[in-house]
Amino acid sequence: MQTAVIGQNGSLNYRLDLEGFPGNAWAVSYFAEIEDLAPDETRKFKLVVPGMPLFSKPTVDVEENAQGKYRLYQPGYTNVTLPFVFSFEFKKTNDSSKGPILNAMEIYKHVQITMGSPDGWAQEGGDPCLPVSWTWVQCSSEAAPRVLSITLSEKNITGSIPEELTKLSALVELRLDGNSFSGGIPDFSGCRNLQYIHLENNQLNGALPSSLGDLPNLKELYIQNNRLSGHIPRALSKKSIIFNSSGNNLQGPSDSISHGTIIIIVCAVVGAILLLAVAIGCCLCTHKRKKKPSRETVVLAAPAKKLGSYFSEVATETAHRFALSEIEDATDKFERRIGSGGFGIVYYGKLADGREIAVKLLTNDSYQGIREFLNEVALLSRIHHRNLVTFLGYSQQDGKNILVYEFMHNGTLKEHLRGGPNDVKITSWVKRLEIAEDAAKGIEYLHTGCSPTIIHRDVKSSNILLDKNMRAKVADFGLSKPAVDGSHVSSIVRGTVGYLDPE
Repeated sequence: MQTAVIGQNGSLNYRLDLEGFPGNAWAVSYFAEIEDLAPDETRKFKLVVPGMPLFSKPTVDVEENAQGKYRLYQPGYTNVTLPFVFSFEFKKTNDSSKGPILNAMEIYKHVQITMGSPDGWAQEGGDPCLPVSWTWVQCSSEAAPRVLSITLSEKNITGSIPEELTKLSALVELRLDGNSFSGGIPDFSGCRNLQYIHLENNQLNGALPSSLGDLPNLKELYIQNNRLSGHIPRALSKKSIIFNSSGNNLQGPSDSISHGTIIIIVCAVVGAILLLAVAIGCCLCTHKRKKKPSRETVVLAAPAKKLGSYFSEVATETAHRFALSEIEDATDKFERRIGSGGFGIVYYGKLADGREIAVKLLTNDSYQGIREFLNEVALLSRIHHRNLVTFLGYSQQDGKNILVYEFMHNGTLKEHLRGGPNDVKITSWVKRLEIAEDAAKGIEYLHTGCSPTIIHRDVKSSNILLDKNMRAKVADFGLSKPAVDGSHVSSIVRGTVGYLDPE
């Protein structure tokens, strides 16, 4: 962005042959002022598209729109129909002393991916993280995102595990189970952040790499039902992890398997027996209560069957599941409270990799509360947009239901518009307009960029959050509804009283 082309004669004209068009496109221009303009000099221009007057942008004033020199302004369209031969120009206005400037431009064609087919995931191409993550990849929310999770369970994949996966140094979770991978397990020593490795139910052979025992953050290793042989590495047997190696020809290390691993296996078996006993006990208690119904029985038991479908839906998504211990470490055991709402309390946290997070702890454990929690996990695990608050994952452990988001440093829009004396109010009209536009882009993506369309149903100033640069992102999807039937009509009133049209 430190170089640019300038229309010295007052205009920049382009005629592009767009391969694969006509079609729907994502198009954006990048403008940054890189010249030193005198106080009496201005650079203002417009986009002119012949035959498409509705697509012509308002006047671009780079210095004002980008709010300073070397700051980027990037107007564009996320969904626009373009022809094969696309002609347009940037033309300076009559009151401008300098010609238009263009630092960069991108045009991408939207490609339909048929996710219903067994190999629909394999048709995805381009950058795995931008502008949205592939369906089987989860990326970080950094400006230059990194791959955190790969989930390719039961995709009928053959061949060896690609060595390229071992180069993903930020990788936290790898799920390749239920395929037909053969050959050996590669050396993942370069993936120091790996916590969850699932390679079960494949055709892998050879020995277990000793480097697996050197992964400092490893929590789960599933390799059962393969063709592995040899000894379990001594370093691996001494780690306190969830480790399943059944269905292989593996032996303990030469000095015998450690007590720590035996305890894990025994605890897993005892835990399963206890869980079965509790489940039977609950069924018997429910059966007895039916003979003498009470208000409590009706409230708790009625939705239980429905919740099962929600849990199975969430399980199929690619949302990252945090351990409760990770959340407690990040929040110093929920020490700093930064907000609250109908869902519960929001706490500030910081992950081990330095990322700041906002942690929503569910306090409403009613059927409605659980349903909103599961609804938000299911929706947010598949939508990604710069104007939607980034969802990092969730946790369900020890009776706690937790949602984890990126931390938004400047809080809610409501706090800035109507907050107390300590809150900074937004007085700039341009900034207010920018925030409104950001929020509208987030809602537009839900309406036009998602399949099926998502209706938020609770848009209000307290659900619009501001980052450190005062850019707006839409949040809180607990009441959102996928328009799976192709209709936006709903006969049930949702949202917050006072924020909805009476009809």
